[in-house]
Amino acid sequence: MKKGNPFGTHRVIEPKGVLPQPALKIDNTMEIYDNEVLIDVQTLNIDSASFTQIEKQAHGDIEEIKKIMMGIVAERGKHQNPVTGSGGMLIGTVREIGPALAGKTTLKVGDKIATLVSLSLTPLVIKEIHDVRPDIDQVDITGQAILFESGIYAVLPDDMPETLALSVLDVAGAPAQAAKLVKPGDTVVIIGGGGKSGLLCLYEAKKRAGVTGKVICIGGSEKSTDRARKLGLADEYFSADATDAVAIYDKIMELTDGQLADIVINCVNIPNTEMASILSCKDNGTVYFFSMATSFTKAALGAEGVGKDVNMIVGNGYTKGHAEISLQVLRECPALRELFREMYA
Repeated sequence: MKKGNPFGTHRVIEPKGVLPQPALKIDNTMEIYDNEVLIDVQTLNIDSASFTQIEKQAHGDIEEIKKIMMGIVAERGKHQNPVTGSGGMLIGTVREIGPALAGKTTLKVGDKIATLVSLSLTPLVIKEIHDVRPDIDQVDITGQAILFESGIYAVLPDDMPETLALSVLDVAGAPAQAAKLVKPGDTVVIIGGGGKSGLLCLYEAKKRAGVTGKVICIGGSEKSTDRARKLGLADEYFSADATDAVAIYDKIMELTDGQLADIVINCVNIPNTEMASILSCKDNGTVYFFSMATSFTKAALGAEGVGKDVNMIVGNGYTKGHAEISLQVLRECPALRELFREMYA
């Protein structure tokens, strides 16, 4: 059996010398190296920015969505949207574990897992797409995937439906980062607060900011804003176009008596929302861009252009304990769990 690199560089076809995520093409042959895990894939959870772009390109046509997805994997050996650069994650069953990895992992053949690394770096073969669920960005397939030695995963919990767990684990980095960033007494603005990652962040922000803090939810529509309002996850709510930076700035100035926010978390799935996030944040505050639609060039140069001294965090989808934190949110908040069950399970 061939020996593999822990980070999967042995799978890179083009260009040589890079890691699998930035690679343009990787080897998706489903014969494993000695340190890889072979997974029979059941469901792909495409990240929101990527699915939104694909759906728009396909004009909402399900068969066209299937063709676009199959084309991406055929061209790249992985599901990495060429427009957004992002992927998503999957659930499946462990079929085979390489001998060099067997003694280093608690995984067993037959375990049902969710991969916590992006599809944009995961070798993937899609044999057939059975069902596309545009309302929740999930796609049921027959296929296989490879998890590298460095790849992280979560064994699916037995106290909730698999698709529910998948929908939460797909955005696990967001609430976990919110838990790390928000301190008692903070004023927190969450842009895209009515969406999946936004709702989880609202819960964690409210929990961490406490009674002396303030959490402000900005939804992209009245429907999404009402979704958060009904759950009582914030102190203030309003709907706005997240690309209208000045309008959002004016509203946040009003709601914070001119103080602005200590923490701004951007959870939207559309481009050009960088400046709304930056303007809403006070000097020396923190902006966390979870959104994969973010242009970090626009964020960096935009902050400079308006003279904002803010700390900006790239939306790393991983932080220690993120799977446990995100699943615990649903266990702690029955109303949120019920909403997610209705929407995603």
